[in-house]
Amino acid sequence: MTDYEAVHAGFSLEVPELFNYTIDVVDRRAVETPEHPALVALEPDGITAHRFDCAAVSALANRAANLLESLGVRRGDRVLVQLPRIPEWYWVLLGCFKLGAVPLPGTTMLTEGDIEYRINQAEATAAVADPDGAAKVDRVRPRCPSLRSLVVVGPPTDGWVSFPEGMASSPDEAMDREPTRADDPLLIYFTSGTVAHPKMVLHTQASYGIGHEITARFWHDLGPDDLHWTVSDTGWAKAAWGKLFGQWRVGAAVLLWDIRGKPDLDRMLRIIGEQGVTGFCAPPTLYRGFVQLDLGVYDWSSLRHCTSAGEPLNPEVISV
Repeated sequence: MTDYEAVHAGFSLEVPELFNYTIDVVDRRAVETPEHPALVALEPDGITAHRFDCAAVSALANRAANLLESLGVRRGDRVLVQLPRIPEWYWVLLGCFKLGAVPLPGTTMLTEGDIEYRINQAEATAAVADPDGAAKVDRVRPRCPSLRSLVVVGPPTDGWVSFPEGMASSPDEAMDREPTRADDPLLIYFTSGTVAHPKMVLHTQASYGIGHEITARFWHDLGPDDLHWTVSDTGWAKAAWGKLFGQWRVGAAVLLWDIRGKPDLDRMLRIIGEQGVTGFCAPPTLYRGFVQLDLGVYDWSSLRHCTSAGEPLNPEVISV
């Protein structure tokens, strides 16, 4: 048999009755491989790096879960999360998962109308945003009756709880909570709204928390020794299946760059060599921009596997 046939014949994913991505993947890796790299987060300059191992990610997820719970977020609550490409995006989502709360990730490009629509459609009880997003939420809040808790990731804002301050005083121990089931809600994405209004799409603990092992293992070709970088805004589903679920499930580390505005293509390619990126995924638009540069001046020694998604990648770019 070919390798594909052998893998296809022997591959299976076990789906237990009870499953929680933060507990069964993130916390488990914190116990088994506490010092193993999990996240490399770059500041907007593309140089300054913050590194988090498995133990740190687990502890920060606990802090976020305990903070959100102290603010009244409960199992089943919907939480709007509108954050740029910063590590706090991970802590908030992982904390929600641990509680059984259901985040609604949204891109920072959402307008006030987009935010109001999503909050009311989902009956969200909480919102977590950066200062720009918080200002948008404030302007529509009078028309969002379900909204109770507001958390800002950034400087203190009137009427909002400071996420940095709350995290500093929140315990990093795991609390006893009712376990989630594999078929319990995990997160909700909204469609792009190409036809009529955006629709809510619900994903379960297992469908993303377990199912995207296939994405990481077989499409991104990742293992425990890899550092993977998927270029995506944190509001898109591509961020979930390229920056979070499958990657940590197979033990790979992920890279996050806080890109603001138009990406610097030269800096992006230099990051690959400087940080030792082994797996890279980006939309075709970026690849078409890359081939306009002098590719011979960059360090490609670590990179071994590239993928693309979002639209067709033309053959001319692939051949380069």
